Amino acid sequence: MPAMHYRLRWPDASESLAYSPSLVIEDFFTPGQDYALADFLRRAREATAIASARVQAKYGFACSAALDQLADTEARAAAFADHAGAQVRVLSFHPA
Repeated sequence: MPAMHYRLRWPDASESLAYSPSLVIEDFFTPGQDYALADFLRRAREATAIASARVQAKYGFACSAALDQLADTEARAAAFADHAGAQVRVLSFHPA
C-alpha cells in the first residue's frame, strides 16, 4: 500500500512531517493551502480513519502508525486551540 508523508507549517511557524499509510491524504489537503485549525483537524481525522480502514481491509488490523500520527497532530493542534484565526499550512507531499 503506498504511503505518504506530508509537511505541515503550524501557526507558530514550526514545521513537522506527518505520515499517512494511504494516498487518501491527497484527497483532503492541497499543498500550499492554509486550513483553519478546526477544519484541518476534521480533515486529518477523516483522512486517517479512511487510511486506517484501508490498512484494516488489506492486512486485518488498523494502522497504529496512522493512529499515533493523529494523536501527535491533535496534541500539536491543542497548543493553538486558543489562538483566534490559527491556521495550518500543508506545504508538500512526499512518497514514503
